[in-house]
Amino acid sequence: MHDKFNKEQSFTCLHCGRGVSLVAPGTGHRNHCPFCLRSVHLDKQPGDRAANCGAIMEPIAISVRHDKEWVIIHRCSGCGALKENRIAGDDNEMALLSLAVRPVAQPPFPLDGLV
Repeated sequence: MHDKFNKEQSFTCLHCGRGVSLVAPGTGHRNHCPFCLRSVHLDKQPGDRAANCGAIMEPIAISVRHDKEWVIIHRCSGCGALKENRIAGDDNEMALLSLAVRPVAQPPFPLDGLV
């Protein structure tokens, strides 16, 4: 797949294969794909590139910080580490909402017996 972005200013998502600009509205540091919301486990601390894992970070939930900012909770498909990442202004809204409503749409208990 030909990446339409400058290689120094972009990356190719390892999950969906789309070209992703490193420039993201609302954040100074792009750390996940705005289309499928996946990331790669590269850091122990933000920006340090010290993790030796390199596996795909799966989006598993949305959390809301005390200042009402949304963050994506990622779980590493390799080592199981959990990380939170700020959403960006160009993230796929349907993918974000799907994560946010997942606990209601797919509860961990049967709904048949609820009154």
